[in-house]
Amino acid sequence: MSVIDNTPSNRNFLSPVNFAFRIKKAPFVNFFIQQISIPAISVTNIDIRNEHVTAPYPGEHLTFAPLKLEFLVDEDLINYLEIHNWITALGKPDSYQQYKDIQDIPDYTGDGIYSDVSLFVLNSLKAQNYEIVFTDAFPISLSELNFDTRPSDIKFITATAVFKYTQYTITSL
Repeated sequence: MSVIDNTPSNRNFLSPVNFAFRIKKAPFVNFFIQQISIPAISVTNIDIRNEHVTAPYPGEHLTFAPLKLEFLVDEDLINYLEIHNWITALGKPDSYQQYKDIQDIPDYTGDGIYSDVSLFVLNSLKAQNYEIVFTDAFPISLSELNFDTRPSDIKFITATAVFKYTQYTITSL
Protein backbone atom coordinates (compact mmCIF):
# COMPACT_ATOMS: atom_id res chain seq x y z
CA MET A 1 0.00 0.00 0.00
CA SER A 2 1.46 3.34 -1.01
CA VAL A 3 1.39 6.47 1.11
CA ILE A 4 -1.40 7.89 -1.06
CA ASP A 5 -3.50 4.71 -1.18
CA ASN A 6 -5.28 4.33 2.16
CA THR A 7 -7.72 1.64 1.07
CA PRO A 8 -7.89 -1.07 3.76
CA SER A 9 -6.96 -4.60 2.72
CA ASN A 10 -9.97 -6.04 4.59
CA ARG A 11 -13.24 -4.27 3.87
CA ASN A 12 -15.45 -6.59 5.92
CA PHE A 13 -17.28 -5.03 8.86
CA LEU A 14 -17.25 -6.55 12.33
CA SER A 15 -20.48 -8.48 12.93
CA PRO A 16 -22.12 -8.30 16.39
CA VAL A 17 -23.00 -12.02 16.23
CA ASN A 18 -19.47 -13.26 15.45
CA PHE A 19 -18.17 -14.11 18.91
CA ALA A 20 -17.58 -17.03 21.21
CA PHE A 21 -17.22 -16.99 24.98
CA ARG A 22 -15.52 -19.19 27.56
CA ILE A 23 -15.36 -19.09 31.32
CA LYS A 24 -13.88 -22.20 32.88
CA LYS A 25 -15.66 -21.94 36.23
CA ALA A 26 -19.11 -21.62 34.60
CA PRO A 27 -19.08 -23.85 31.48
CA PHE A 28 -22.88 -23.99 31.14
CA VAL A 29 -23.05 -20.19 30.85
CA ASN A 30 -20.79 -20.35 27.76
CA PHE A 31 -23.39 -21.90 25.45
CA PHE A 32 -26.23 -19.55 26.41
CA ILE A 33 -24.51 -16.15 26.07
CA GLN A 34 -26.78 -13.62 24.35
CA GLN A 35 -24.89 -10.37 24.76
CA ILE A 36 -21.47 -9.28 25.94
CA SER A 37 -19.50 -6.08 25.43
CA ILE A 38 -15.81 -5.32 25.56
CA PRO A 39 -15.75 -2.96 28.55
CA ALA A 40 -14.55 0.61 28.42
CA ILE A 41 -10.97 1.42 29.35
CA SER A 42 -9.67 4.80 30.49
CA VAL A 43 -6.48 6.33 31.80
CA THR A 44 -6.29 8.99 34.47
CA ASN A 45 -4.78 12.33 33.64
CA ILE A 46 -2.73 14.78 35.64
CA ASP A 47 -3.20 18.53 35.29
CA ILE A 48 0.09 20.42 35.27
CA ARG A 49 -0.23 24.13 35.92
CA ASN A 50 2.10 26.89 34.88
CA GLU A 51 1.62 30.62 34.97
CA HIS A 52 -0.35 30.65 31.70
CA VAL A 53 -2.31 27.45 31.31
CA THR A 54 -3.25 24.16 32.92
CA ALA A 55 -2.14 21.36 30.60
CA PRO A 56 -3.34 17.75 30.86
CA TYR A 57 -0.80 14.92 30.77
CA PRO A 58 -1.54 11.21 30.72
CA GLY A 59 -1.49 9.57 34.10
CA GLU A 60 -0.28 6.13 35.13
CA HIS A 61 -3.40 4.23 36.13
CA LEU A 62 -5.84 2.40 33.90
CA THR A 63 -9.47 1.92 34.87
CA PHE A 64 -11.40 -0.98 33.40
CA ALA A 65 -15.19 -0.92 33.43
CA PRO A 66 -16.91 -4.09 34.69
CA LEU A 67 -17.59 -6.95 32.30
CA LYS A 68 -21.32 -7.47 31.78
CA LEU A 69 -22.85 -10.45 30.06
CA GLU A 70 -26.41 -11.55 29.45
CA PHE A 71 -27.34 -15.20 29.08
CA LEU A 72 -30.45 -17.30 28.60
CA VAL A 73 -31.27 -19.30 31.72
CA ASP A 74 -31.77 -23.03 31.18
CA GLU A 75 -34.86 -24.58 32.74
CA ASP A 76 -32.80 -26.56 35.25
CA LEU A 77 -31.09 -23.31 36.39
CA ILE A 78 -27.69 -24.97 35.93
CA ASN A 79 -26.03 -21.94 34.34
CA TYR A 80 -27.70 -19.48 36.73
CA LEU A 81 -26.59 -21.53 39.75
CA GLU A 82 -22.98 -21.64 38.51
CA ILE A 83 -22.75 -17.87 38.94
CA HIS A 84 -25.06 -17.77 41.98
CA ASN A 85 -23.03 -20.36 43.90
CA TRP A 86 -19.76 -18.62 42.99
CA ILE A 87 -21.03 -15.29 44.36
CA THR A 88 -22.45 -17.03 47.43
CA ALA A 89 -19.09 -18.65 48.18
CA LEU A 90 -17.35 -15.26 47.84
CA GLY A 91 -19.85 -13.60 50.18
CA LYS A 92 -19.78 -16.48 52.72
CA PRO A 93 -23.31 -15.89 54.10
CA ASP A 94 -23.47 -19.14 56.08
CA SER A 95 -19.87 -19.73 57.13
CA TYR A 96 -16.28 -18.92 56.30
CA GLN A 97 -15.95 -22.50 55.09
CA GLN A 98 -17.80 -21.54 51.89
CA TYR A 99 -15.03 -19.11 51.00
CA LYS A 100 -12.26 -21.40 52.24
CA ASP A 101 -13.51 -24.20 49.98
CA ILE A 102 -12.86 -22.12 46.85
CA GLN A 103 -9.84 -20.30 48.29
CA ASP A 104 -7.99 -23.61 48.70
CA ILE A 105 -8.31 -24.41 45.00
CA PRO A 106 -5.18 -23.27 43.11
CA ASP A 107 -5.72 -20.20 40.91
CA TYR A 108 -4.28 -21.87 37.80
CA THR A 109 -7.19 -24.34 37.70
CA GLY A 110 -9.76 -21.61 37.08
CA ASP A 111 -12.08 -23.20 39.65
CA GLY A 112 -11.10 -21.13 42.70
CA ILE A 113 -11.93 -17.56 43.62
CA TYR A 114 -10.88 -16.25 40.22
CA SER A 115 -11.33 -17.54 36.71
CA ASP A 116 -9.97 -16.12 33.49
CA VAL A 117 -12.68 -15.26 30.99
CA SER A 118 -12.10 -15.35 27.23
CA LEU A 119 -14.08 -13.60 24.54
CA PHE A 120 -13.24 -14.67 20.99
CA VAL A 121 -14.00 -12.24 18.19
CA LEU A 122 -14.67 -14.14 14.98
CA ASN A 123 -14.05 -12.92 11.46
CA SER A 124 -16.54 -13.07 8.57
CA LEU A 125 -15.57 -16.73 7.98
CA LYS A 126 -16.39 -17.56 11.66
CA ALA A 127 -12.72 -18.19 12.43
CA GLN A 128 -11.20 -16.85 15.65
CA ASN A 129 -9.60 -13.50 14.87
CA TYR A 130 -8.93 -12.04 18.34
CA GLU A 131 -8.99 -13.31 21.90
CA ILE A 132 -9.78 -10.93 24.74
CA VAL A 133 -8.71 -12.40 28.07
CA PHE A 134 -10.10 -10.94 31.29
CA THR A 135 -7.59 -11.89 33.97
CA ASP A 136 -8.62 -12.99 37.48
CA ALA A 137 -12.33 -12.39 36.95
CA PHE A 138 -14.95 -12.90 39.64
CA PRO A 139 -18.69 -12.11 39.72
CA ILE A 140 -19.92 -9.10 41.68
CA SER A 141 -23.61 -9.26 40.80
CA LEU A 142 -26.24 -11.47 39.26
CA SER A 143 -29.60 -10.10 38.18
CA GLU A 144 -33.01 -11.22 39.28
CA LEU A 145 -35.08 -13.78 37.35
CA ASN A 146 -38.42 -12.33 36.26
CA PHE A 147 -41.41 -14.63 35.89
CA ASP A 148 -44.49 -13.08 34.25
CA THR A 149 -47.72 -14.65 32.94
CA ARG A 150 -48.94 -11.51 31.12
CA PRO A 151 -47.02 -11.55 27.81
CA SER A 152 -48.77 -13.21 24.87
CA ASP A 153 -45.44 -14.18 23.27
CA ILE A 154 -43.01 -16.23 25.30
CA LYS A 155 -39.75 -14.42 25.86
CA PHE A 156 -37.34 -16.75 27.60
CA ILE A 157 -35.77 -15.67 30.85
CA THR A 158 -32.34 -14.09 30.77
CA ALA A 159 -29.96 -13.10 33.53
CA THR A 160 -27.15 -10.56 33.63
CA ALA A 161 -23.89 -11.24 35.42
CA VAL A 162 -21.34 -8.52 36.17
CA PHE A 163 -17.67 -9.33 36.71
CA LYS A 164 -14.65 -7.45 38.01
CA TYR A 165 -11.18 -8.45 36.83
CA THR A 166 -7.58 -7.28 37.03
CA GLN A 167 -7.15 -6.29 33.38
CA TYR A 168 -7.95 -7.43 29.88
CA THR A 169 -5.63 -8.04 26.98
CA ILE A 170 -6.46 -8.29 23.29
CA THR A 171 -4.42 -10.75 21.25
CA SER A 172 -4.56 -11.35 17.51
CA LEU A 173 -4.89 -15.05 16.66
